[in-house]
Amino acid sequence: MKITELRIFRLEAPLSKPFAYSRGWIDKRQSVLIQIETDAGVSGWGEAFGPGKMSAGALDLIRPMIIGADPFETEKIWHDVYGFYRDHGQKGPLVDALSAVDIACWDIKGKALKQPICRLMGGPLRAEVPAYASGLFRTQSDFNETVLAEEAAGYAEQGYSAVKLKVGFGIKYDLRAVRTVRNAVGPSVKVMIDANGAYDAVNALQLARCIEEFDITWFEEPVPPEDTDGYRRLREAQSIPLAGGEAEFTRFGFRELLTKKIVDYIQPDICAAGGFSECKIIASMAHAFGVRTSPHTWGSAISIAASLHLLALIPDIANSIHLIPPMLEFDCTEHGVRTATMHDSLQPRRGVARIPEAPGLGIEIDADKLRPLII
Repeated sequence: MKITELRIFRLEAPLSKPFAYSRGWIDKRQSVLIQIETDAGVSGWGEAFGPGKMSAGALDLIRPMIIGADPFETEKIWHDVYGFYRDHGQKGPLVDALSAVDIACWDIKGKALKQPICRLMGGPLRAEVPAYASGLFRTQSDFNETVLAEEAAGYAEQGYSAVKLKVGFGIKYDLRAVRTVRNAVGPSVKVMIDANGAYDAVNALQLARCIEEFDITWFEEPVPPEDTDGYRRLREAQSIPLAGGEAEFTRFGFRELLTKKIVDYIQPDICAAGGFSECKIIASMAHAFGVRTSPHTWGSAISIAASLHLLALIPDIANSIHLIPPMLEFDCTEHGVRTATMHDSLQPRRGVARIPEAPGLGIEIDADKLRPLII
């Protein structure tokens, strides 16, 4: 079997209502999807996380290197591409693009062999995982307790056992938001917060100390990703577990997070950190360090399906009658590309998501539905 074509879909969908995270307002959602075709008539889909124009440009660079390659040789493809661009592509769009290629090749392998990807990579350790509702963005210029509380309570009513709130808007604003969400969901629902690297260590520590009483499961990206010393200072000075890694790439980047012992949860995004081939290694490294893996998931149905297969492969930290399984991040915000690609089988039910059982990723993408979104 040989690869004959790499098709790139750069997609965009406007939002009906803008929302904000700590670094700005968003009025549209973007995705870069790919389809790899073969001479055997089997094709596979992948997704590249990151800025659309940059990821698509990196895929154009990769295309000539993989035409004619055997999609079953995922290790060779991965190392050939990474090695060729190593001097200038250790992080960022090149690895985003390589992640998409790797996911698509594994999709091809699964379809050709009529097996789900997780079974080809060692077999699933679980058939389902809890999902947490990722949302609770800022939707208005001023703080609106009613809107935030209703959204949070809605997720709890749908059966989600955990929710994630965006922070990074100033300590006073964040404290009110955390208090509002905790009161809305009650004591039994986990609450995570995500600052998207908006604070320095001083402000992040001030916020953490203000909200420790609210039983926060993790504080995600409290400082910029390159400020590893800030992570260390924060982890030593307060009790909330720290999470990070959505902006990190490959085993080499995650090696730094693990050896420096600065996070309690690593969050590789399978569409950014290197695809299946690399994220399986990253999760195994974290297991060796006793660090939990909770993948970042923020894209189309391809991203969700790929993340579920990865979650099926993540080992439990310890054998116990009280296991703490990894969680699927389920984006509950508006996303036109996700809507155009979504499959009912991927939708969590009462806060629980099933691992796909069909061959490959376990889903099919209708390219015709993507055409109105192409930019």
